[in-house]
Amino acid sequence: MTSSATTSPSLSSPAVLDGTGRTALVVGATGISGSATVDLLAANGWTVLALSRRPGTPRDNVRWISVDLQNAADLSQTLAAEKPSHVYITAWSRQATEEENIRVNGGMVRDLLAALDHAPLEHVALMTGLKHYLGSFDAYGKGEIPETPFREEEPRRAEQNFYYAQEDEVFAAASRRGFTWSTHRSHTVVGHAVGNAMNMGLTLAVYATICRVLERPFIFPGSETQWNGLTDMTDATVLAEQMVWASTHEAGRNEPFNVVNGDVFRWRWMWQRLADYFGVEPVGPGAEPQPLEQQMAGIESAWSTIAHDHGLAEADVSRLASWWHTDADLGRTMEVVTDMSKSRLAGFTTHHRTVDSFTALFDQYRAEKLIP
Repeated sequence: MTSSATTSPSLSSPAVLDGTGRTALVVGATGISGSATVDLLAANGWTVLALSRRPGTPRDNVRWISVDLQNAADLSQTLAAEKPSHVYITAWSRQATEEENIRVNGGMVRDLLAALDHAPLEHVALMTGLKHYLGSFDAYGKGEIPETPFREEEPRRAEQNFYYAQEDEVFAAASRRGFTWSTHRSHTVVGHAVGNAMNMGLTLAVYATICRVLERPFIFPGSETQWNGLTDMTDATVLAEQMVWASTHEAGRNEPFNVVNGDVFRWRWMWQRLADYFGVEPVGPGAEPQPLEQQMAGIESAWSTIAHDHGLAEADVSRLASWWHTDADLGRTMEVVTDMSKSRLAGFTTHHRTVDSFTALFDQYRAEKLIP
C-alpha cells in the first residue's frame, strides 16, 4: 500500500488575486467543486458566503447560508442583504428529463442572479462540463460528436441542453447588469465531498476497500474503449483555481474555458496504480462491461460491517459511492480528451498529475476515517 502527500501537487499555479476587501458567493458550497472553491478563496483572504441546502463545517472567513435554490422567494429573502462582488456557481439538480433539467437548472441561475440585482457584482463564474460537447443526458454520445481533443470554439449541439440554458441566463444578466462572466467545462471531477451524487474518487476508494476486505478482484467496470484509450480528468482544486483566475484576470473575462488536469492517461495504466495503493488484484474489462451497480448489488450490509469493524465515520454506503455515475464515465465507448491550450495561452498554468489527485484524495479519506 502506498501513500502520497495530503494535497495534490501542481507543477505551477496562477497568481490568485488577494481577496482582502472582496466578498465571494459560492453556490453549491458543500459539493466537490464548491468546497474546493470555498477552501481556495478562504485561504486567500476572501470573505466567503457559502451557499448550500445545509451548512458545512464552521471556519474562518466563511459564513454559511442555507437556502433552497429552487425557491425564488427564499433566494430573494435570504440574499437581500448580501453584497458579493464575485459569484461562483457549481450547483445543479438532476431531473428526470432534459426538459425538466433546463427548467429547473436554468431557473435556479436566473432566480439566483435576480436575487442579487442589488449586489455590486463584478464577475460570475459558471461551472458546466463536457456534456457541452457530448450532449445532454437524453442525447449523450449520440449524433455527431466533435473531434477530440474538444476545443472551446466548437459550436453548441443542436439539441436542448441545460448547460446552454444556464449559460444563457448568465449572459442575459451580464448584459443587463454589466458584470463579466466565465464558463468552465470540466471533465470528471475528483475531489473531496461526502454525499455527492457524482464522486468517482470516493466511489473507487469504497469499491477497492470492499475488494480488499472481501478478497475480491478489483475488476475494471467499464468498456475496452475506456481501458485502452486516452482520457483525462479534473481535480477540483484545478477547477477552483481556474474559476478564481478567470474572475480576477482580464484574460479570463467573458470567455469559456475547458478545465482538466493537463495530463492524459489510459485506464489500463491507472487501474494498476489504484490497485497498488489499496493492495488489491487488478483485473481488466471483460468482453462486456461489468458495471459497479451489478458488482456491488446488495453490498450495503457488508459495508456496514466493514465500517463497524474499522471504526469508520460513515456506515451508509449510499452516502459514499455513486456506482451509476462511475459506471457512466467508465462505460463510454468513445474517446474523451480535452484541449487546454486556450487557458494556457491566456495565462492559467496549473497542472496536476491525475494519479497524484487520486492518491492524495485517498490519503485524505483515510485520515477522515471514511475508508480504513
